[in-house]
Amino acid sequence: MSFPDGFLWGAATAAHQVEGNNVNSDFWVLENTAGTIFAEPSGDACDHYRLYRQDVALLAELGLTSYRFSVEWARVEPEPGRYSRAALAHYRDVLDACHEHGLTPMVTLHHFTSPRWLMRLGGWSAPGTPERFAAYCRTVMAELGPLIPYVCTINEANIGPVVRQIAGDLLELAPVGLGDAPAGGLGAWLSAAAHALDTTPDRVNPFLFAYDQAANEVIMQAHTAARAEIREVSPDTRVGLTLALQDYHPEPGGQERARQMWCETFTDFLPALDGDDFLGVQSYSRMRVGADGLLPAPDGAEVTQMGYEFFPGSLENVIRGAAAAGLPVIVTENGIATTDDTRRTEYVRQALEGVRRCLADGIDVGGYYYWSALDNFEWMLGYAPTFGIIAVDRATQTRTVKDSARYLGALARKNGETL
Repeated sequence: MSFPDGFLWGAATAAHQVEGNNVNSDFWVLENTAGTIFAEPSGDACDHYRLYRQDVALLAELGLTSYRFSVEWARVEPEPGRYSRAALAHYRDVLDACHEHGLTPMVTLHHFTSPRWLMRLGGWSAPGTPERFAAYCRTVMAELGPLIPYVCTINEANIGPVVRQIAGDLLELAPVGLGDAPAGGLGAWLSAAAHALDTTPDRVNPFLFAYDQAANEVIMQAHTAARAEIREVSPDTRVGLTLALQDYHPEPGGQERARQMWCETFTDFLPALDGDDFLGVQSYSRMRVGADGLLPAPDGAEVTQMGYEFFPGSLENVIRGAAAAGLPVIVTENGIATTDDTRRTEYVRQALEGVRRCLADGIDVGGYYYWSALDNFEWMLGYAPTFGIIAVDRATQTRTVKDSARYLGALARKNGETL
């Protein structure tokens, strides 16, 4: 069985993780403030802002048919209401490069980072954020929409409850925002970051640290408001968002807790998906659940650089669960951080076998994007985890294609017939 005609075979990146020098973003400040929880600053990253043409051409040369990347809000709107024509022209050039090389672009309008000025206004806990985000989306799509067939408003809109489940009582940060962190240590870093952002700690509410239900509501309102604006100015663009979906495996006594965790990260978000054209599914491994919450990987299990269990079958399981949304599914992220590229190839092979089984059972799956195209900046962990199918020497910015990239590209050329 081959994959459907028009199936999107791609790889993904996020602006802050690959572009470099995203100096107007909230994360740039957080990374570069003394006492930071970031292992290292993003710096030049993969210099993708300059080398995007080379990278796009390389993905096309491998045989991929699509590229998912993000437009950086902090570049496009460096101050409230002031839009950078130069930044919009840059992203037009990226889109043009995709089309020139036969890659269908999928654009994400928010991938974790926000303009630093948004923190002055309360960040992702502020009631005015949905309207500000929607206005930015309208500007981008009014300018670039004809070049964008697929758009994701927000990456991993459910990341708050996911992080809350993983961190539990060990989470040092406040339930929403960072202003209630203890004095000294983390609190000193946050106070210094707030000063650098020209605000107070209670207003420093970055997207990744917005954990409570009130923040979830702000994020969902931002998605629905953005969708309405996009529909008006770019009606031919297909609109969705992405969710980080965990494959919860209940151990004895953990069935009810696993059900609750799925509801917190999926079912609770279904109302906001009403009216979307697709759902972006992102999954990396399974999570074992006991009566009191998450359990570690089984003794002797293979684990990745991220500490995840090597479990490519998680993707099939979450696709089947996500189908309950009644929307076409696109796998917008799936991958593995490892130094052993043979294991990356095997992970991709098994994950795609699961996708094919879903297709055989009639589930509408429209594409698969490996995370990530490049070895990149992995947020608080810095550059140590290597997810990419293309290696990057950050001293020279030299790209080296891995065998896993050739494997995925060969599958794309035959539309999965060789799987």
